[in-house]
Amino acid sequence: MRIAHIITRMIVGGAQENTLLTCEDLLHRHGDEVLLITGPTQGPEGSLLDRAAANRVPVETSPSLCRAIHPLRDGAAYFDLKRRLRRFAPDVVHTHSAKAGILGRAAAWSLKVPAVVHTIHGAPTHAGQNRAAQAAIWACERWAATRCHGLISVADAMTEQFLHAGVANPEKFVTIHSGMDVRPFLESDQHRQRVRSELGYADGDVVIGKVARLFRHKGHEDVIRAMRRVVDQCPQARLLLVGGGVLMQPLRKMVQHEGLDRHVQFTDLVPPERIPELMAAMDLVVHASYREGLARALPQALLCGRPAVAYDLDGSREVVIPDQTGWLVEAGNIPQLAQRLVQLVEDADMRQRFGRAGRERVADLFAHQRATERIRRFYESLLERSSCSRMAG
Repeated sequence: MRIAHIITRMIVGGAQENTLLTCEDLLHRHGDEVLLITGPTQGPEGSLLDRAAANRVPVETSPSLCRAIHPLRDGAAYFDLKRRLRRFAPDVVHTHSAKAGILGRAAAWSLKVPAVVHTIHGAPTHAGQNRAAQAAIWACERWAATRCHGLISVADAMTEQFLHAGVANPEKFVTIHSGMDVRPFLESDQHRQRVRSELGYADGDVVIGKVARLFRHKGHEDVIRAMRRVVDQCPQARLLLVGGGVLMQPLRKMVQHEGLDRHVQFTDLVPPERIPELMAAMDLVVHASYREGLARALPQALLCGRPAVAYDLDGSREVVIPDQTGWLVEAGNIPQLAQRLVQLVEDADMRQRFGRAGRERVADLFAHQRATERIRRFYESLLERSSCSRMAG
């Protein structure tokens, strides 16, 4: 097949890592011709473009494809995408993220690409938005859904939200969990003592980890507030915040204001390949995001054998099973978040029991090879359907 993937930017993030792994698998495991089209990748979140080059994934940058809404630039991006797709002549166009998803689907549909697919990596709206903005976003999603043949959700929760908003009919959706390289996480414990020593942790310290960009809606403020309560009851607790982003300085000031300097450590931006060994240094993982499809940090934690505490939103409940692999908490409920963290900090047996159950639950489910095979079969089914429609016409 000839397959074009389109994404707004290739920062260090879950949707981007998933997209790059899919491109690598299609190219090297299945022998497909692949083109990855992205907008400019700038900012404190880092870039995956060096990795794409190292793995020989063909990449083109569309200069006008930017994350922020800009009518003139967006119009230029649409025609630029159309020009690049016409030249590549793909059998399949697969879009990711909001901006690239709308413009990419529109461009591919106008060129009558046989199979146009979009992956829903996360909810397009969140509770903090006003109703007019939410209505406009869902209207755009409904329009864009008429310009693709299939929709892939990274979690069943995403399908439910899009069905509730009337975006498309159920038969247009398929759930394929976000693929990742599971082996480094399954083997991560070999790095535990070394990394804990490098980070300065003592044997008696219980490390709570959070892996996420330092960005709004990721819930770092909630975790720091909860940590103040945790430390009051469990002075052995430590918080390791893995990731970089625009909120680094505000969060550092918040940690100082809460008197948590000795208990909270920031790593800043780290390459994705370091995540398994950093998770090995943790004893449990917390994820308090207000807007996420299915955060990769949650299955990654379980692959490492670490229990997770997460807000009960979106896809979290599909891997964090209460009293089995971790605990779910009402979003924004700081006392409840602190209570569940304290419970796991104080109970090593519970941490081990949840960790074992979590690893068994997700070990095969999130392997990128399996995810790519399912994605490719989905392409094939859409192409077959498209071929039958043309023959009938």
